Amino acid sequence: MKYVLNQSRLLRSFGVLFFLVGVVATSNGAEPVSFRAEIAPIFINNCLACHGPKKAEGGYRVDSYERLLSEGDSGSAGITGKDVEASELFRRIVSEDKEERMPLESDPLTAEDIAIVKRWIIEGAASDAPDPKAALSTIVPPPVHPDPPEVYPSSVPVTALVFSPDGKELLVGGYHELTVWNPQDGTLLRRIKNVSQRTYAVRYSPNGKQLAVGGGAPGRLGETRLFNVENGELTRVVGSATDVILDVAFNPKGDRLAVGSAAGVIRIFDVSSGKETLAITSHSDWVMAIAWSDDGKQLVSASRDKTAKVFDAEKGELVVTYSGHGQPVRGVAFHPEGKEVFSSGNDKKIHRWKVADGKKSADISFGGEVYKLLRSGDFVFTASADKTVRQFEAKTHKAVRSYAGNADWALATAFHGETKRVASGGFDGQVHIWNAEDGKPVVNFVAAPGYKPAK
Repeated sequence: MKYVLNQSRLLRSFGVLFFLVGVVATSNGAEPVSFRAEIAPIFINNCLACHGPKKAEGGYRVDSYERLLSEGDSGSAGITGKDVEASELFRRIVSEDKEERMPLESDPLTAEDIAIVKRWIIEGAASDAPDPKAALSTIVPPPVHPDPPEVYPSSVPVTALVFSPDGKELLVGGYHELTVWNPQDGTLLRRIKNVSQRTYAVRYSPNGKQLAVGGGAPGRLGETRLFNVENGELTRVVGSATDVILDVAFNPKGDRLAVGSAAGVIRIFDVSSGKETLAITSHSDWVMAIAWSDDGKQLVSASRDKTAKVFDAEKGELVVTYSGHGQPVRGVAFHPEGKEVFSSGNDKKIHRWKVADGKKSADISFGGEVYKLLRSGDFVFTASADKTVRQFEAKTHKAVRSYAGNADWALATAFHGETKRVASGGFDGQVHIWNAEDGKPVVNFVAAPGYKPAK
């Protein structure tokens, strides 16, 4: 996924690193150091990118309490309770040798963080989390994310956007926030803070009362945050993972939420309780998009493993696998009649294929990779690397209209049926809005508060 892999461009432009705030205990010894609240956030923030399940440099992994205590390639245990000198990870943390000091490619830990880790080890390196094998991202208290900049020094790629149910607002994923804009004139209405570093999916619940925001920090944290639409308050954090959440989707009833992540797992949560009810592990790589059937009985997914899959939404059982793209699949949607599926991806095509047997029934070619595929009612919309958003009739595959004007890759698209507005977000941070009735532009703007592009 180009817009995921290009995070370095974004991070360099801001010159900041993602930071999880841990609750630091007092040093008077009154309370033992909390592993889940104080220690786990330190390792997530500073070490997980190089010592997680995908990399494990030097044979060390820090993605669970159990792994922290294990030996690396050197034969030394990462953490040894009550013995600071025997704890290889701690030795590397405080090393003055820049070739072995951890973290290797970023700033060293603060004196405060080093002190709390040392104290934790001396106290016995115990865990207050119930499961020693649980991923650190699932046991830490939900972080309070830092505020976004008041004035952006550069634009931010727009990877997620959605119209409000009444069409009077357009929500755009930003840097540690959602920005809310007037889709008629492009004025900034408000800012929703306490959001992950990057947002990859924004969805309203069917009743319009809740907002699900999926995102995270690449290689460190993935999470889905639920907000109360009426007051803007955070109600719950679900779906924490060790890598970013790439898509979220409410079922038609709004009582279940499906979450797809770079960890390759689809998780389904009960919206009212926040409890996970189902985990689907059929994919071998990133789950890049998910969508429910109109009756809520099936779920379709797109993956970087070059497949799209349909599952029974109640049992999680695989119904059919479609391998026709031969390239990573980025977008999926059910045909309105539920017997076919649309999928798109790196092969620069939309495929339409049958749920019954996984055989292709039609395809449409594009001039670039198709980053986003959205079905809204009787229409299918695409956003692609050829800088164009396109609209098709869902039932006939017939092209309705192309929307041009993006100066860079079109990464996201949204549609509001009542107001007949189509929106796109691009890698350059631009948002374009068109009138779907005649294809004419309504407004375009840079979705970065305060940023003034060079003329």
